[in-house]
Amino acid sequence: MHKRIPAQRSVVAAAAALLLTACTPVAKEQKIADAGGEVAGTVELWHFFTEREAAAIDAVIKDFAAAHPKIKVTVKAGQDDSKMTQAIGAGNGPDIGLSYSTDIVGKFCSSGAWVDLAPYAKRDNVDLNQLNATTRQYTEFAGKRCAMPFLADAYGMFYNKDLFAEVGIAGPPKTLDELTDAAKKLTVKNPDGSLKRVGFLPLFDFYENAASHLAPAVAATWLTTGGKSAVGGDPAWKTLLTWQKSLVDWYGYDNLQKFRAGLGDEFSADNAFHKGQVAINIDAEYRLAFVKDQAPGLKYGVAPIPTTDPARYGAGYVTGNIVGISKNARNPEAAWELIKFLTTDDKTIVKLSNALKNIPTTVGSTRDPELQVEPEFKTFMDIFAHPHSSTSPPAASGPAYQETFATFLMSWQSGKVADLDAGLAEADKQINSVMTLGG
Repeated sequence: MHKRIPAQRSVVAAAAALLLTACTPVAKEQKIADAGGEVAGTVELWHFFTEREAAAIDAVIKDFAAAHPKIKVTVKAGQDDSKMTQAIGAGNGPDIGLSYSTDIVGKFCSSGAWVDLAPYAKRDNVDLNQLNATTRQYTEFAGKRCAMPFLADAYGMFYNKDLFAEVGIAGPPKTLDELTDAAKKLTVKNPDGSLKRVGFLPLFDFYENAASHLAPAVAATWLTTGGKSAVGGDPAWKTLLTWQKSLVDWYGYDNLQKFRAGLGDEFSADNAFHKGQVAINIDAEYRLAFVKDQAPGLKYGVAPIPTTDPARYGAGYVTGNIVGISKNARNPEAAWELIKFLTTDDKTIVKLSNALKNIPTTVGSTRDPELQVEPEFKTFMDIFAHPHSSTSPPAASGPAYQETFATFLMSWQSGKVADLDAGLAEADKQINSVMTLGG
């Protein structure tokens, strides 16, 4: 099972862990070897994958070992960002860290927790333009490239075809209003009025319903050009939250909470979408592999997330896994050699993409004939490449601005915010405060 951390929890966990990073000493001046030197020794890789997905990592590590017999790779699976950050702060971090969150890049780059990879790439003539533009954006901060993209995720919409046919809906909704209508038609109540099936569960803390994943639906922006919070000044956020709250109110917040309490874990076979308890769900391309593994009989379709503007339909939220070299790496040269293999070798990327059902990030890998591109996967590749797709911007305080906004959203959807304009203005102040304090 993929130990990808659900959206809201990942922000909170990463923010808490990154407080430790701010207390660690600044990395020493970086020195790298001359080109052409022999690379040997042991290198340690920590990653967060488990079970089926960890086996996919092991397979490509074996390929690396065969091509680099003088480098021994030690792998520790199931290591989240918190463990990695604490280990780096204590001076015994891994040579290489593989993270599930692009939100840590700003903090790791600015603090020196991960070293700058640009000198290595320049020395070895690695063409960074082979990477997708969005992935180049979320793997560097303030002119420092401290990470490389390890496959990518694009967010879209999954829908249950049998349930759509049952209520006479011909295809996936393309606008937020159409999503509301479909959600209501697909919802079924028990005789006592409680929810038996939900068309779309609009709570922000359900599975992948993060504000960042839904922001492209209204083209909402997080930060101003000056690096301050934009949630109070960008009317798109008000549009999104007004739409979301209207659907929450239609269901009843307490009813949704009771219904959600009986749903299975997101990354288990009891996932609510797998079970037909939720008919429409926001998720990324990696869900394709989980459905195939855990619910092979499910008849479903995928589509871009509905929008408020037809011109933007087809876009979505893009993020991914990232990999970097710890500032206290014992063998940085071997670490870079492995990172280069994992993130720039097209054949390796294709092998990983086919196994993990994550999106490849180099131009060559997306065109490789060995890449398995089923129609559903093609939908997510199109979202990934769409010119209006976006990601959450990096910040020196890491994910602090998203975590602070998530706290506001919990109050908003539960009905504790009477004035949305005033609430967003206050959220602006709180976000700017935590960003100033470094998270």
